[in-house]
Amino acid sequence: MNDAVEESGQNEVEGIRGFIDEIRTAVTPLTEVVSFHVADDRSTDATAAAFDGVADTVVEVQAVNRGHGPTALAAYRAGLSVDPEVLVHVDGDGQFHGADFPRLIEALMSENADVVHGVRDGRTDPWYRRVLTGAVGLLIAVAAGQRIPDVNTPLRAYRPEALRVLIDAVPADATVPHVHFSLAEARGGFRVRYLRVESIPRRGASSTGTMWGRAGGISLPPKRLRTFVRAALAEAWQLSLRPSAPLRHLPRPEHVGS
Repeated sequence: MNDAVEESGQNEVEGIRGFIDEIRTAVTPLTEVVSFHVADDRSTDATAAAFDGVADTVVEVQAVNRGHGPTALAAYRAGLSVDPEVLVHVDGDGQFHGADFPRLIEALMSENADVVHGVRDGRTDPWYRRVLTGAVGLLIAVAAGQRIPDVNTPLRAYRPEALRVLIDAVPADATVPHVHFSLAEARGGFRVRYLRVESIPRRGASSTGTMWGRAGGISLPPKRLRTFVRAALAEAWQLSLRPSAPLRHLPRPEHVGS
């Protein structure tokens, strides 16, 4: 079996090398070949050079800084380019245990699933992130006609045939591709399995990262996050929620898992 594990992120030099080493150790007993594909979103630290000389890891530095969604999609495409039997996606901040990766792969194969979502337990997000996550989950549950636990989880194991259908339908500059994926999977009859995994603090010196800027003394939603939420909601309406949205009726390919 050939597994591709791909990661997306920015400024993760403090923890990403150790995280991939941990994943490799956990996954290698399951497969003959494992490769890692890192989409680096124009990091300003040494993330892009962290894997110099590591044979099984390819780092693809993006042409411009585009944010999490487009970088995640670039990582997916990089992983698909090697025609793997299984593709696992994860963010580069290392907020998962390497030991959970074999669990996802085994669930995908043994349960004949198209995708397995890693549902995060123990998250320690600020209150506004928890409120946002709950609101998005409720909106997607209404749209999908069912509750989808952890609709935006970045830890997912896919069969490539199923993933290609999703990737081909989502624009390369999509802001929240995992939300679109989760909704399309539910509506299209994809075989989705959910696996509980522990969410741990971000690896490295900073446990919060720099995605939304540094928090001050008062824990309020940063302006950058508020801007992102407005753009993401508009995108969700255009691509997935409105009656004529292009992702509203995306059928599961019949040959998946055969």
